[in-house]
Amino acid sequence: QVKLVESGGGLVQAGDSLSLSCAASGRTFSNYAMGWFRQAPGKEREFVAAINTSGGTTYYAESVKGRFTISRNNTKNMLYLQMNSLKPEDTAVYYCAVEGGVSNYAVEYTRPAVYAYWGQGTQVTVSS
Repeated sequence: QVKLVESGGGLVQAGDSLSLSCAASGRTFSNYAMGWFRQAPGKEREFVAAINTSGGTTYYAESVKGRFTISRNNTKNMLYLQMNSLKPEDTAVYYCAVEGGVSNYAVEYTRPAVYAYWGQGTQVTVSS
């Protein structure tokens, strides 16, 4: 059974940093790209960052580019999101996800439907 568990969320002030982690189990995650999404109250789930199987290619939403860094450790089955210079608009529940083996991931990575497995989410709140 596939399981993703996020951790590291919390309440911080604008300008602070947070590091999110996602522990994965139940399959060989090194074979699959992974991503981070977020969802604020009343809004749709939106793409934040993604990373390919080896970790050599990363993708970011324009709103977080230069502030967030995604990484993975395939030996430990872990996915990370380092968030710096946080802004109040970054407030949301953050989810990690594993893609479902699509052939065109490099084009489709921003779409939630591409991802087959999701964690339960971790709340990030940034006060002004």
